[in-house]
Amino acid sequence: MSDLLRMTGMYSGMDTESIVSQLVKAKSTKVTNLKNEQKKLEWKQTAWQGLNSKIYNMYSKTLSKLRLTSTYSQKSTTCSDTTKATVVAGSSAVNGTQTLEVKSLAKSGYLTGAKLAKKTTEEKNEDGSFKTTTWSASDKLSAIDKSLSGKKISIKVGTGDAAKSTDIEITSDMTINDFVGKLKDAGVNASFDTTNQRFFISSTGTGSAKEFTLSGDGLASLGLDTSVDYSQGTVASVDKTSSVTKIAAQDAEIVLNGATFTSDSNTFSVNGLTINATGVTDGEISIVTSTDYDGIYNTIKDFFTEYNDLINEIDKLYNADSARKYDMLTDDEKESMTDDEVEQWEDKIKSALLRKDGNLYSIMNAMTSTMLDGYYKNNLTDSQKKNMTQSEIDQWYKENGGTKFYLSDFGIKTKSYFECEDNEHHAYHIDGDEDDEYSGTKTDKLKAAIAEDPEGVAEYFASLCKTLYSKLDETMGKSTDYSSMYKAYNDKQLKKDYESYTKKISAAEDELSDYEDRWYDKFASMETALSKLQSQQSSISGLLGNR
Repeated sequence: MSDLLRMTGMYSGMDTESIVSQLVKAKSTKVTNLKNEQKKLEWKQTAWQGLNSKIYNMYSKTLSKLRLTSTYSQKSTTCSDTTKATVVAGSSAVNGTQTLEVKSLAKSGYLTGAKLAKKTTEEKNEDGSFKTTTWSASDKLSAIDKSLSGKKISIKVGTGDAAKSTDIEITSDMTINDFVGKLKDAGVNASFDTTNQRFFISSTGTGSAKEFTLSGDGLASLGLDTSVDYSQGTVASVDKTSSVTKIAAQDAEIVLNGATFTSDSNTFSVNGLTINATGVTDGEISIVTSTDYDGIYNTIKDFFTEYNDLINEIDKLYNADSARKYDMLTDDEKESMTDDEVEQWEDKIKSALLRKDGNLYSIMNAMTSTMLDGYYKNNLTDSQKKNMTQSEIDQWYKENGGTKFYLSDFGIKTKSYFECEDNEHHAYHIDGDEDDEYSGTKTDKLKAAIAEDPEGVAEYFASLCKTLYSKLDETMGKSTDYSSMYKAYNDKQLKKDYESYTKKISAAEDELSDYEDRWYDKFASMETALSKLQSQQSSISGLLGNR
């Protein structure tokens, strides 16, 4: 259709664009509605993705750890002299006082070369003597000492059968940088300091197993021979005012409760203790290990903080107010509103996208029902439970006189219905929690239970978290409709729906375009007919006028 006819009615004087726009308005609205529905679906996908990330994080990280009793078996350790050692106790560390001596610290081997004599240049001073300068990494070793060409330097790294020996053949064109590279290839750290004009060589780690030794005729000329007294000036290539130094690598050694332990690093792992030696002691220092009751309490408290945040968000999304009164805004409507007004309007729609969602209800029900159940404590270990179903565990406890405990037994409860804020009916509060205004002044049953029976408390909460872990595992991603495991919603179907909208929109746009073209064709035909009529009238008028 020509732009001319779309712009105006040339002969009729009619506003063709406005007329056609009104005629196709219904079909245009259909396209707009489809795009709006697709946009809402996109918002729903985004809402689910954010929520699913939080659910999966609780499942894969928090619950995955808390379903194991070892997570709760926390220990606290103090060292009488933290300038000599720091100690961290693992769950298997025994409670009590232990003695520690640090005999030696692990060290790396270091060799600091003697300072090379200055390089003589071909330029002369005013007195006729040759000028000197410093050596650079690109200078050849043969320029330092002509006799170095053809000589061999050997480097040995390590001790005993694990030792590795490497021979370095010095060629006439080998530079200082090349030599440093050969040393590195042999298994040590090496560099040439152009400012200090010295070679620096060190082992790649601490401990005697990283010790290195150098041998060979060329060492003296490079300032690397520890047997030479360079101060006597017997080696022309080396500054006689300097010296070479070597510090041997060594292992760390400690004595714990009378038993000696060595390590190639300053960190030791002994019977549940991780000891980091930082200084040699003059005698014995003490290590005191005890159950970290606060650590157990905080682990449980942190779990409920995360649980409450998640369940409150789920409640809010599921129980959201209906947004039926809020239709998607048209472009014209947005232009008449401020940005804040548009955002507030769209937020009303977004907040209701998961209202009464079936998948959301499944997650909510799995979480809340698990928290209401009772669980045993003591007796069965994690290794025993690993190969047992929950019904087998229940049967075992029944046969062995076990008693179920509930969260309320530990002073952990939800508020009553009339005390709760909206969408917080499933949130739990710990009696005595000083950070909770509602329950902070109540008697702290949880801390008392931990102090009395830390292993039993660990068993109970591990059982609860293991059950919740299993429930979420059953709920997330078990359907073949989901794109992958660990999805709390049917993301695959949402993607299909989104793609379906894309096809529908394309078809509706084609239909709209065809409909517009048909109307423009009709108006074009009308304009053509009017043009012919006008032409005929002009001809007749012309004939009559001529008479």
